Amino acid sequence: MIKGKVENIKDKIDGNELDLSLSNLTEVPVKELAAFPKATVLDLSCNNLTALTPEFCSLTRLIKIDLSKNQLVCLPEEIGQLGNLQHLDLYNNKLKMLPVGFSQLKSLKWLDLKDNPLELTLAKAAGDCLDEKQCKQCASRVLQHMRVLQEEAEKERERQLLKERELEKKKETKQREKEAREKEAQKKKKAEEKEKKRKEYQAQMAALAAQEQQKKKKEEKKKKAAQNQGKKTTSECVPKAKRSICSLFFSLLLKLLLLLIVGVASIIAVCQLTELRKEAFCVPLNVHFEETVRWAQGLEVVQQVIQKMSDLRT
Repeated sequence: MIKGKVENIKDKIDGNELDLSLSNLTEVPVKELAAFPKATVLDLSCNNLTALTPEFCSLTRLIKIDLSKNQLVCLPEEIGQLGNLQHLDLYNNKLKMLPVGFSQLKSLKWLDLKDNPLELTLAKAAGDCLDEKQCKQCASRVLQHMRVLQEEAEKERERQLLKERELEKKKETKQREKEAREKEAQKKKKAEEKEKKRKEYQAQMAALAAQEQQKKKKEEKKKKAAQNQGKKTTSECVPKAKRSICSLFFSLLLKLLLLLIVGVASIIAVCQLTELRKEAFCVPLNVHFEETVRWAQGLEVVQQVIQKMSDLRT
């Protein structure tokens, strides 16, 4: 099929001109056309084309294109790639406006836009194309008009880019502020958690200190109690020891006294009852003994004792 098309197109080439008019085309056979680089003049008039594909603009060798009497409603933005195009016939289509890339057709010298529903400013710029001069003026004025539109479009694009950048900056600023707030919130949260842990730690340390203090107090109480018990035991032992010593002393003293009394009584008995009473050392002793007996008998208490003993005998 492709070979047939190529052969068919080849039959329509005359020198550098390729005539595909009145071929009932609904699309341009771009791949087949690319096979004939010597064809610089292309006639696509009187077909049923409604649009041109971006690939059509790759046919940069074209100098003259006739697209009159089709149904074109738009041209591709890439049409500016046709840098060698000098003659363009768009008569009797359905174009309302041209793409901004149209301003890149720097080699364009001739243009026909008659019988298209062009928007008002474009129609005013195009004017009439009733002769060669007017068509050349149309090309010049339309290119100038499209360059103005391109500049405005670029300015609008720059404004849009600037606006987008500003929005992006605002967005970034808001994002940074949000991140800063989140970071501050996290920092505050961490600080609160740290403070909470610190307080819990202090509370634990205080509780441990209180327990240790209570433990020390209990140990001190036990120690004091033990010391008091020891003192009490010591104090109890000391009086007992003292009493024991005193008792021993008094017992010894009593024994000595009894021994002394017995000795004195024995001496008195010897001096009173034996032949020794006449001895020199017994005489004063006997005198003192008799005086003491007389003194004792004179006491009322002794008399009462003697009386009671007498009564007991009777």
